[in-house]
Amino acid sequence: MLRFIIRRLGQMVGVVFVLSLLLFLWLRSLPGGTVSAILGDRATPESRARLEAALGLNDPLYVQYWRFLKRAATGNFGASNGVQPGKDALGVFLTRFPATVELSTFAIIVAVAAGIPLGYLAARRRASLFDNASVIVSLIGVAVPVFFLAFLLKYFFAVKLGWLPVSGRQSAGLDATRVTGFFVLDGLITREWDAAWDAFKHLILPGLALATIPFAVIFRIARASVLEVLDEDFVRTAESKGLTNRVIRGRHVLRNAMLPVVTTVGLQVGGLLAGAILTETVFSFGGIGEALAISFEKKDYAVLQVLILASAAIFVLVNLLVDILYAVIDPRVRTR
Repeated sequence: MLRFIIRRLGQMVGVVFVLSLLLFLWLRSLPGGTVSAILGDRATPESRARLEAALGLNDPLYVQYWRFLKRAATGNFGASNGVQPGKDALGVFLTRFPATVELSTFAIIVAVAAGIPLGYLAARRRASLFDNASVIVSLIGVAVPVFFLAFLLKYFFAVKLGWLPVSGRQSAGLDATRVTGFFVLDGLITREWDAAWDAFKHLILPGLALATIPFAVIFRIARASVLEVLDEDFVRTAESKGLTNRVIRGRHVLRNAMLPVVTTVGLQVGGLLAGAILTETVFSFGGIGEALAISFEKKDYAVLQVLILASAAIFVLVNLLVDILYAVIDPRVRTR
C-alpha cells in the first residue's frame, strides 16, 4: 500500500510540474503579456523597457522559468491588479478558497446523496416508469447549461417567490463571527445559529445549480454499474443459496458496484471548479470561481497563476485520495 501511495505521489508531482511549465509558456505568449497588464493602455516604450528589465523578462526562458518555480514554491506570485487591486495574489486565493470549498462540498453531498440511491433503485427496477423517468431527469441535468439553470433558480426562488437569498454568502447586515472562513461552520462553532442558518440558505440555490451535472453523471454510472453487477454469476449464486436481499445488496452488489462510482465522484469533485466559475458569478458568491472569471476579464495574471496552479494541485490531490480509496476497496488495484 505504501509503495502504491508513493507511486501516485510521484505521478502527482509530475503532473503539477508539467502544468506549471505549460502555464509559464502560456502567460508568456499572451498578447501584451504581464507588462501590458501592469502598465495598462498608457504604457510608453521607455516604461515597458524598464519594467521588462525589472521583471527579468529579457533573460533566457529557462532562467525565467526557474525564477517562476522559486517564486511559486514560496507563494510569491505578486500583487493583484484586477480582482482585489494591491492585495497579494496568494492572499486573494486564501480569502476566497473557503467559499468555493463550502459550495463544492454542499454540491457534491447533494449529488452523491441523490445520485447513488436513485441509480441503485433505477437499476433494481429497470425498464419501469421510475427507471425511465430517472434517466430522463439525468439527461436534462447534463443537457441544461449550469449558468442557465442558475438563472432559473435565482429568478423563481429568490426574485419571484423570495424564499431564498438572491446572492452572496451571508446577509450584509448580519454581525457574524469569522473563525475559519467557512460561514456555516463558523456559525456552528460559535453557536450563532442564525448566522449558520443564514449562510446555509445562501448555499442552497448555487449548490443545487452546481450539483446538477455531478448528480446526473453519478446517477448514470451508479445505475449502469449496478445493472452490470446484477447480471454477474456470483449474484445469481448468492440468490440461489437463499441469502437475504440485505446481504446480497450490501456484500455483493453495492460493494462491487461502488468501484467505478468512487472514481466518478472523485473526478466530479475535481471538476466542480468549472461549474463554480459560472455559478459563483451568477450568485456573486465570492469564491475562487468568480475570482477566476474576473482575473481573465481584467488580465490579472498574478491571480491567474495562483488560481490555475492551486486548482490543478487540488484536482490531482483529490484524485490521489480517490486512488487510495479505490485501492482500499479493491486490493487488486495496488499491484497495477
